[in-house]
Amino acid sequence: MHYDVIVIGMGLSGLMAAKTAVEAGKKVLIIGKGMGSLCLFSNTIDVLGKVPDGIEMNEGLSRWISGHPNHPYSKIGIEKIEEALSSFISLFPPPYSFQTVDNKNCLLPTGAGTLRPTYLIPTTMVGGISLPKENTLIVGFRGFKDFYAHHVADQLKCRGISLQLPYDSFRELSASALARLMERESFRETIGTEIKKQLHGETHVGFPAILGIHNSVQVKDGLEKITGATVYEIPILPPSIPGKRIFDRFKEWLIQKGVTFLLGNSVSNSILKGRRCEGIEVFRPPLISSYSADRYILATGRFVGGGLKANDERIFEPIFNLPLPQPESREGWFRKSFFSDLFHPIYQAGILTDSSFRPVDERGDHMLENVWVPGTILAHHHAIDEKSKEGIEIATGYAATIYALGT
Repeated sequence: MHYDVIVIGMGLSGLMAAKTAVEAGKKVLIIGKGMGSLCLFSNTIDVLGKVPDGIEMNEGLSRWISGHPNHPYSKIGIEKIEEALSSFISLFPPPYSFQTVDNKNCLLPTGAGTLRPTYLIPTTMVGGISLPKENTLIVGFRGFKDFYAHHVADQLKCRGISLQLPYDSFRELSASALARLMERESFRETIGTEIKKQLHGETHVGFPAILGIHNSVQVKDGLEKITGATVYEIPILPPSIPGKRIFDRFKEWLIQKGVTFLLGNSVSNSILKGRRCEGIEVFRPPLISSYSADRYILATGRFVGGGLKANDERIFEPIFNLPLPQPESREGWFRKSFFSDLFHPIYQAGILTDSSFRPVDERGDHMLENVWVPGTILAHHHAIDEKSKEGIEIATGYAATIYALGT
């Protein structure tokens, strides 16, 4: 079957690419073996954590672009970054929306008991901004091993409690199971009543980020009504329930707009003719299905998403075999100290592109004319250290598709 655009990868960059293409009236297929890293790591939207305190994001991005001419943001520019973020925000109307604080980064508590800078915050986490430490109670659950309330509270200099689950059968819980339980009114009432009994004048109550999958604001509001306190979520270890909320919203909206989803299978091969991709093959045992398009968006991420792989000799991109600048030998992938303050060279591996996100080699020659590459698979960024992962994914997913469509 033929499409106008085929998006390979269901992370945030792929979802943004699909959204941008279908809004332009294109027939779109999105393919992914899973839900990308959204459901693992994403809770808030980091745009650039390196922006100094008190500086608005646009000014911080302008300074960053001036000092990092090869960075993915530098290929986009401030105007398109703003457009991309607005496009993302538009998909999340109230009650579950994303917002900034005075267009600046703000500090939110984490499941490790630290404070980290982030930019776009979901409604359920707003109460954690400017944490009133002496007036905060951190709540955990016995049997839930991905969040230790007393440790978090000790680090944040406030009080923590660990509640016994109201049902004896739940001795160990996953984040997904607990989030589903939170959507039961009877469960919320039991939890909320117990918390109210244990409040010692606290006005804020922090929970691990498990306040429901589909109705998180309703869960939050219900707990606030019972306890009389401001309730908020704290990001925790994977899996990320807030990340799943983002993915589910994109999927629901894209399907309504006519995007075809092929979830659970990865692209096994690309069909190339000269400098053009004529089609891709998807292995769905025992069959191989072929799909073609005018344009292809490669948004497969780095190592976690399988966008980059490694063997005993080299790091490689498995679908189009695009060139990757990298250390000459495996011995050069890591520094002698694993916890070095310097970046490990393996994390510098990524796809080179021109200013329109079409892949090029180290000489700057175009590799494929109808393939565009957004997301963390790109070279010249250190998204984890920069705290820019979601921002890069949103902005490049949007911009690469705009360039691909010539709009």
